[in-house]
Amino acid sequence: MGPLLELNNVSYAYHGKNGETDALSDISFQVFPGEFIAVVGPSGCGKSTLLSLISGLLSPERGSILFEGQADKSKIGYMLQRDHLFEWRTIYRNITLGLEVQHRMDAGAKERVDTMLKEYGLERFRDARPSELSGGMRQRAALIRTLAPDPELLLLDEPFSALDYQTRLKVCDDVADILRREKKTALLVTHDLSEAISMADRIVVLTERPAYIRAILDVKFAPGTPFERRNAPEFSNYFNLLWKELNVDERQ
Repeated sequence: MGPLLELNNVSYAYHGKNGETDALSDISFQVFPGEFIAVVGPSGCGKSTLLSLISGLLSPERGSILFEGQADKSKIGYMLQRDHLFEWRTIYRNITLGLEVQHRMDAGAKERVDTMLKEYGLERFRDARPSELSGGMRQRAALIRTLAPDPELLLLDEPFSALDYQTRLKVCDDVADILRREKKTALLVTHDLSEAISMADRIVVLTERPAYIRAILDVKFAPGTPFERRNAPEFSNYFNLLWKELNVDERQ
């Protein structure tokens, strides 16, 4: 089976009054159907820029980004750091916002949304306002909104960063379970190494800006939730390996 997403020698720079700032340099990797990929790297190295390029919000200056072998990005969903739920809309109308904008609120889409609300514990909150939900429930609603148009690839830009630690652990398990049930492919950007290890099949390690790929680590655990992975004996080995890769430059 071929890759769902393919980045080939992608580079990008920001241009401003003070000149050019290189952000990403010669980035190449593939994402296969059903994979969960995490991207980690130092603050400001261009992780979110990478997601903007993959989603089509930005265009690479060099290289190519292909989705199913083409440049079309219409089957990609993007979940941002904040849930961005609108208080003047109910949870149901927040979730269906993307479908409304895309003029895709047909019977099949409505049935899909109803099913996800029921399966993921938000059915009785469908007419509630965002302020009536906990942080974890808001993130669940934001994920369902991202899934509602049925994308094939989800881009997750630090979606748990605004949550307290306990809620973050629970939501990680929720998101992993939902993505597994929906059989989705995902690419997660995070500063949290434990989060990356507990959720990902592979981890792409970026360097300082202009970022290039330092390493790509395979992560293998027995079947289980992200929380269960954190308690597995091999977890600390992966953490130490990832920490060393991220700090190579500081030791030289």
